[in-house]
Amino acid sequence: MNIRFPGHRHGKSGAAEIPADAEGIAALLSECELLRSQAAQEGVRLDDSPASLEALDQLVPRWRDDAETLPWLGNDAGLYLGTVVVRTVPGAAWHIRAGGEPVVRLASGREVEVVESGREWAASGVPELSQLYAEVAEA
Repeated sequence: MNIRFPGHRHGKSGAAEIPADAEGIAALLSECELLRSQAAQEGVRLDDSPASLEALDQLVPRWRDDAETLPWLGNDAGLYLGTVVVRTVPGAAWHIRAGGEPVVRLASGREVEVVESGREWAASGVPELSQLYAEVAEA
């Protein structure tokens, strides 16, 4: 997912900084409409908690049979993972790289490529979203 922001600033690393309206960006990235819809159909409520990641890991991956849905659902899964991390891990925040890729930057400075992780999860179920969250929350 590439998101471009007009008038963004570049730091020394060439990475784009999130604009002043970081809450608006976080809200946009947290929509995950396809994932939320699929989860709701299975009776799973996504409440932006670590427990909801565990519930997603337990879903039967019917989306793997649909080549058109798979990449979109994976993208949403990564954004949802990032949303849970940003909302529950102290110091975690969204960061948009120069190419437009959203990543989660932890207080330590480490960047987590949540979208790529979501795509891997959607395609194979490994690693589990709850496992990724646990690893990130420990860092």
